[in-house]
Amino acid sequence: MRNGNKAVYILTSVFIFGFTLVSQIPARKKPDKKPNILFVIADDQSYPYAGAYGDKAARTPNFDRVAREGILFSNAFAASPGCSPSRAAILTGLNCWQIKEAGTHASSFPTEFVVFPDLLEKAGYQVGYTGKGWAPGDFKASGRYRNPAGDAFLEKKQKSPEGISDIDYAENFKDFYDKKEKGKPFFFWLGTHEPHRTYKKGIGAANGFDIKNAKVPLFLPDVPEVRSDILDYLFEIQWFDTQLGKVLAQLEHSGELDNTLIVVTADNGMSFPRAKANVYEYGIHVPLAIRWGNHIRKGVTANNVVSLIDVYATFLDVGRAAMPPYATESRSLIPLLKYGTNIRDAVFSSRERHSSSRYNNLGYPQRSIRTRQYLFIKNYKPERWPAGDPQKFDANGNLEAPNTAFHDIDESTDNIVIRQWKDPNIAPYFHLATDKRPAEEFYDILSDPACLKNLIRNKKYRQQISSLRTKLTTYQLATKDPRETGNGDYLESFPRLNGEIRNFPAPK
Repeated sequence: MRNGNKAVYILTSVFIFGFTLVSQIPARKKPDKKPNILFVIADDQSYPYAGAYGDKAARTPNFDRVAREGILFSNAFAASPGCSPSRAAILTGLNCWQIKEAGTHASSFPTEFVVFPDLLEKAGYQVGYTGKGWAPGDFKASGRYRNPAGDAFLEKKQKSPEGISDIDYAENFKDFYDKKEKGKPFFFWLGTHEPHRTYKKGIGAANGFDIKNAKVPLFLPDVPEVRSDILDYLFEIQWFDTQLGKVLAQLEHSGELDNTLIVVTADNGMSFPRAKANVYEYGIHVPLAIRWGNHIRKGVTANNVVSLIDVYATFLDVGRAAMPPYATESRSLIPLLKYGTNIRDAVFSSRERHSSSRYNNLGYPQRSIRTRQYLFIKNYKPERWPAGDPQKFDANGNLEAPNTAFHDIDESTDNIVIRQWKDPNIAPYFHLATDKRPAEEFYDILSDPACLKNLIRNKKYRQQISSLRTKLTTYQLATKDPRETGNGDYLESFPRLNGEIRNFPAPK
């Protein structure tokens, strides 16, 4: 072989050998496109007030669609029965007793607790919110430059019925989406102000809701005034659901629907006596439906107990964002969503101050543990009135009439439970809502979802009570709850920065 041909042969062989080696190296897989995340949260909606749960009066076709095309949860629970602490727990993935001022109502939000919208933003997401983000409270008081839910999109307005916010939630989402950097994944918090009170009296019946189908909880009197009030509440739930439908349509139009993790829920329960601001079933048990195209199971009803603080780890999981080392209480729902893997046997809820409802702005501290069947509650100050002190001073310093305060019960359209407390037919419901309670309570939710029969002294349940009491206390100590570590009054020291501060007589 001539030298020239030999050189060509060698070069050719080296090239072929090198090409063969390169071709055998696995191609680097292109990272999957990060999903968008849409978090839709109602204000004061209890389970089971949605069509997907079998409520004949409710009109929630869009929530029902999310449930039908994804997973419907029958045991989802808020970390608190009040909006501000519940939302702060969602944003931080921690229990309310772990987040200082943010764990009480209408205070501030310490910057030491990193919220998931900020973490998603660092991971490449564009983040925004409309309507009600974290509220009430003053996030600027602790040095935050924006609402913890993200950048605000609040400019778009619409004509709305009396008692309903004029914020055009869907158009504000469109505004956010249109301004978003092309190709960038988004997180958007859509928080409606509905169905928070007040309601326009009679708006439900006027819009065709059937009073015969109103589902009245057993802790409320089944009378026409209450049924009408529930219809007004259902009308506002329908308003919330309509906004959800408009956003789903926008996602569908943009081709992003199936690449968007959609979570629809509520911050706490309905604003009726013995519901909101109580760790009873109708205060903490909330609707939850999750949809994510073909990435999770479809058409499934999950009976697993889950906490709303679990969305924190879930969102960081799907967004491939860093999890703070202290955020140990939130658990990603992805294994449950994809494979049905159970992630919890129990959930925990708590309450400190709700509104300005007692002498010196004191609260009503509670802790609870909820399994699929049982609810165990600790009331740390049983000497206090759970719905607020019965009397207060007016603007002139005069003591108002007895049993006219109770400001931990939201102002009602026609609250006959308080207004007609002397009526012998109403009085039992009044006492259920306002009377002082024992230090411990225990309920079998499967037989008593209204939490009417306190079984704490029932020997039949001695083992279950002892087990849940131990589990709750052990968990509180592990998470350094001041109510168990000996510094509980520290949680009552945080100032109330929003809303009226009322004047009550000192307790006797």
